[in-house]
Formats: sequence, C-alpha cells, structure tokens
Amino acid sequence: MLSFNQYVRAQSLEEAYTLCQKKSNVVLGGMLWLKMQKKNAGTAIDLCDLGLDQIEESEEEYRIGAMVSLRTLENHAGLNALTQGAMAEAVKHIVGVQFRNLATAGGSIYGRFGFSDVMTLFMALDAKVELYHAGVMEIREFAGFSRTNRDILTYIIIPKTSRKTVYLSMRNTETDFPVLTCAVSVLDGRYSCVVGARPALAQVYEDEKNLLAHGDTAESAAAFAADIASRAEFAGNMRGSAAYRRKLCEVLVRRAVLALQEV
Repeated sequence: MLSFNQYVRAQSLEEAYTLCQKKSNVVLGGMLWLKMQKKNAGTAIDLCDLGLDQIEESEEEYRIGAMVSLRTLENHAGLNALTQGAMAEAVKHIVGVQFRNLATAGGSIYGRFGFSDVMTLFMALDAKVELYHAGVMEIREFAGFSRTNRDILTYIIIPKTSRKTVYLSMRNTETDFPVLTCAVSVLDGRYSCVVGARPALAQVYEDEKNLLAHGDTAESAAAFAADIASRAEFAGNMRGSAAYRRKLCEVLVRRAVLALQEV
C-alpha cells in the first residue's frame, strides 16, 4: 500500500517543481500505477489545478496536457484523424474504460514503462515532451533522460504532418499488459518501426537497408519485418519468451507495413 505524509494541490508549476526536488515527494498523475507500490512517501503533489487537462491545437501541432486522460486521447477526433485511428488503437486495450478515465498521458510517458502502449505510439509519431525546466526535447531523447532529474512534464507535443501510422499489439488476454507492441510509420517515403514491451522500453528502428524504398509489397514487408526482428533485443517474462517475442515482432511488423496501404 502507498501512503503519504502530506497532500498538496500545487498552485503553480514553480511550486510543484520545488516540492518535487525532495526525493521522498511524488507527483500524482492518475495514481493508477503509483498505488501498486508499497512505501510511505513524503508529499503527494497534485497538478490538477494547473490547467494541464486540455488538448490545444494549432496549425502546426497538438499540445496534450500532462493531465489529459487516456480516455480523452482515445476519443479525440482530431488526434485519431491525424494518426489514422492509431491513437485509439494504442490505448483502447489498456485495462478498461474506468482505468483510462483516470490514467493520464503525462503519467504514461513520464513513467517510461517497458509495457507502455502509449510510449510506443508517441515515439512513432516523432512526438516531443515539454518539461518545466529542461524545456522541449524529442520523446526518443526523453526515454533515456536521467530519472534523477526531477523535472515536471507539462505537455506532449505531436507535430501535424502527412505521416501514416499503424499500431498493433499482442495480448494474451484483452486487458492484460501487452506481450509486444509495434508501431510502423512512413513520412516522405521514410519508414520507421517502434517495438515495445520487449519487455523493455520501446526502441526505434529505421529502414537502414532501404528494404521499403520501392514500396510496401508483400515481399518487401516480409524482408523489412525479418530485418527488424533480427535487430531488436528481446527478453522473456511470464507473458512470453524472448524467442516468442522475436517471432511475434516479425509477424506484427509485416502486418503493420501491409496495413499502411489501407490508411
């Protein structure tokens, strides 16, 4: 059970950041994964009064506040149009509607969980994160950002481009953690693939051999999938062995590449 000595609803980002510098203090997101911990923490820092529960749209990008729920992402018409439905596909299998009503986009990204559907998709979309002190950085860079840096994630930024994206995952049961996640995208003829739940943090793999340079045919899709599966690193856990994940990777990547023809 997780318990706190004090609860504070921060009235400014500066207040939240200052409180967060103490190692025993914890920023609350949706509180879904935090509550699984067994420890006594110092101060619970709530960001709910800071206006971070909105999705802002401009001509160039979407700015997703850290406190926006996964359910809001799932149902957002603009984000789903931009991602050809990949946004809804990436989050709709996460536990259940009640869970997604509470779980936040910021918590999902800041946690950098190895099982994260959300991180896999946002990497494929070339998203960025905005931190209160560190500023804006690529989400791929943030994935390796030191966890000792106790900054506050404020926004996730998705650029508006002509990128096409397909998201697929494999689960043993509908609401379980994924055995493997996969997002394949193409922009201006350049393909990339993100593989997550390996069961480690998602990684990006480019089409280094230009196997899809002449289009996504059945043969080129199979060759690209085999190349990604050979380069990706996998491990085993209770949901599947490393060998099983490697085979799944090849299947999901091939299917995703071919599905790009339909989006």
